[in-house]
Amino acid sequence: MLELGVKFLISYFIGSVMGAMVVGKLRGGVDIRTMGSGNAGGTNALRTQGLVFAIAVVVIDIGKGIIGAGLVPELELPFVARDPEISRTWLALCCSTAAIFGHVWPIYHRFRGGKGAATFIGTLLVVAPTLILPLLFVWSIVLILSGFVGLATMSAAVSLPLWIALTRLPADQPLFIYCAVIAGFIIYWHRSNLQRMRAGIENRNNRVMLFSRQRSASNDEQS
Repeated sequence: MLELGVKFLISYFIGSVMGAMVVGKLRGGVDIRTMGSGNAGGTNALRTQGLVFAIAVVVIDIGKGIIGAGLVPELELPFVARDPEISRTWLALCCSTAAIFGHVWPIYHRFRGGKGAATFIGTLLVVAPTLILPLLFVWSIVLILSGFVGLATMSAAVSLPLWIALTRLPADQPLFIYCAVIAGFIIYWHRSNLQRMRAGIENRNNRVMLFSRQRSASNDEQS
């Protein structure tokens, strides 16, 4: 249990390194938590700082998930012996969870972080890379139909445990539990998006929507 506890904490501390804060410091002290939606994630970075800033944020946040899921579980620590009773699969999934929790509740930034999606993708690149395409497919479809990034993210997260249940159970039960738990958290972390959608004030990206009134009006003007 000592190995699990120590590596969980290491992954949490790595996850607490916020891409938005790192890039913001390099850009002269920009804190996107004081701008737009107040979220320290890629979507708010894109809206408030532009594409290059947002890409850098997402790369760092995905990288934390890769490190937490892939490197930390295999670390040889001089003061912690490898525990033969701990499943390597469960250790990787616990470290993945810790990295995501660090991103959402970063200890270095007063526990005010992002919503976990990019870091979740980073963990999946290690523990289940074949799930990335279904995840992106659902995300893209919902975004094109609705224009809501938050709704697309929640829908994609929920689709993963459903997909695993249909195609990979009972063999991949640990992965199913991991994806189901994180999907529940992602919905909880996006509760403010749900509230804004109910109120009709959520930001909507009409440019990517397949059936958009603004796009239809633009096409009518051009014709």
